Amino acid sequence: MKLEQSFEVQAPVERVWEALIDLERVAPCLPGASITEHDEDGTYHGTFQVKLGPTTASYRGTIKIEEADEAVHRATMKARGTDKRGQGGASATIVNTLTDDGSGGTRVEAVTDFTITGRLARFGRGGMIEDISNRLMRDFSSCLQSRIGAEEPPAVPAMTGAEAAAGDVPPERVLSIDPQPAVEQPAAAKPIGGVSLVLGALLDRLKRLFGRRRR
Repeated sequence: MKLEQSFEVQAPVERVWEALIDLERVAPCLPGASITEHDEDGTYHGTFQVKLGPTTASYRGTIKIEEADEAVHRATMKARGTDKRGQGGASATIVNTLTDDGSGGTRVEAVTDFTITGRLARFGRGGMIEDISNRLMRDFSSCLQSRIGAEEPPAVPAMTGAEAAAGDVPPERVLSIDPQPAVEQPAAAKPIGGVSLVLGALLDRLKRLFGRRRR
């Protein structure tokens, strides 16, 4: 599956570029993601947890910036993860291209080519995975805006070696997909957690549907 998305950040291109290629800096902006270690070759290891109703799926994986062309502000990243219980996995190639929006801000064009197997694959039906990805992108861009704009972004609690080995992830790092009312995010820059992505994606789809009917 291929997704083409974009978002804008009210900050100069250079500042946004520096943030996006610093994976440890931006990982907390993606719900459920945690960086645990990195290799000398630039490969980062981490975990990703997503709650599907009463079930929690946990993944271990890697992400690496394969190419970073500062001249044109284009970065290519490759990510791969597997379910800790052997029930599927995912792989993706993400290409981010940054351009000046003409008003001092930055436009980020993100093209993601990915495959998903196992429990998460059920959300590929009916375009649900695209709706969830769009909502994730909005939350990510808002978090990134807050972190870049903050003079002193709050420290993100790092996982201890014991937590990483045991697979224990703090609740605020788990991506929750529950049919509950969406939780309003505070204005302060902090990792996003507990977002009701499925309900939010459905509401977004209904709004678009009724909007078309009115026209």
